[in-house]
Amino acid sequence: MLDIAEELHRWVAQGRDFAVATVVAVGGSAPRRPGAALAVDAEGTAIGSVSGGCVEGAVYELCRQALQDGETVLERFGYSDEDAFAVGLTCGGVIDILVTPLRAADPARTVTASALAAAARGEAAALARIVSGPAGMPGRALLVRPDGSREGCLGGHPELDRTVAGEASAFLDAGRTGTLEIGERGSRCGAPLTVLVESAVPPPRMIVFGAIDFASALVRIGRFLGFHVTVCDARPVFATRARFPEADEIVVEWPHEYLARTGVDARTVLCVLTHDAKFDIPLLELALRLPVAYVGAMGSRRTHLDRNRRLREVGVTELELARLRSPIGLDLGARTPEETALSIASEIVAARRGGSGVSLTGAHTPIHHDGVPTANGRIGSVA
Repeated sequence: MLDIAEELHRWVAQGRDFAVATVVAVGGSAPRRPGAALAVDAEGTAIGSVSGGCVEGAVYELCRQALQDGETVLERFGYSDEDAFAVGLTCGGVIDILVTPLRAADPARTVTASALAAAARGEAAALARIVSGPAGMPGRALLVRPDGSREGCLGGHPELDRTVAGEASAFLDAGRTGTLEIGERGSRCGAPLTVLVESAVPPPRMIVFGAIDFASALVRIGRFLGFHVTVCDARPVFATRARFPEADEIVVEWPHEYLARTGVDARTVLCVLTHDAKFDIPLLELALRLPVAYVGAMGSRRTHLDRNRRLREVGVTELELARLRSPIGLDLGARTPEETALSIASEIVAARRGGSGVSLTGAHTPIHHDGVPTANGRIGSVA
């Protein structure tokens, strides 16, 4: 549900009662991943989505029912080939949906409200909720923060809270959402448990080096994809708010000096559009040694070969060079800045999701790729 945290945080502030349906696990070609949510308030207002439209109506009614009876339920939806109008996923997948009422008197309300507030502020937080287990436990929630502090109680043995908090911290570090299977011994409540862990992390960073026309288009599509976008250029006449009104941040500084002092992580993407050796070489020498998700550099194939030669001369290894996406982007035949930005963004998405970049027509590759190790959204287990 943290994917719609801003709207739900407003609902909490307004004192609304509501129910949330959250995708817990998926199998096959399901359109939404674990953590996707649909919420319905007491007036019947709905926000979010769990299936892209396939089962929204049925899930909406489940939320309405949960608001009436106060019961948390777990429901499975799958493909129906007997009746085209039956409730089912026409894409052929299977999704498990957890429906939780969050009324003023519900135990999970306070903890969930804290998680929504943190996510709405852009702070990192992990919300663990029991999906299945002994009566009275499904729906209970535990909030875990990056510093290890926590809020709430899962309703079992204190050791259960410590176990889940530790696992949730690991999910949070990786920015992952998925389910955790806890065996009977680990649960300390006489029965196995399934726990959904949702991670809310600040937006990933996109740093665009080179304040050129192509950068302006890339900034727009980067924002559209949910990145926090920074433009960096050493030339103050080009790196201006007037040229890049949609950038989150504009930095006038030598690119390699800025990269050396700014924070990056495993989700950061670096797009080098300067194609000028005096900027590129010191910047890429550093970038290719950082633990970031993507490093791409613009330029012709001749520029690429010359750049690689220069990088080898300053000590960049073949293994490090293999990380460089150059010339940047996928082969879309792009010519305009907007088309080029789409080409770059497409390569970034393919790198993030494990896509091949080939046309889906006639291909036998999966349509939906997932960075989670297993196909059903489950990540780990604890005995």
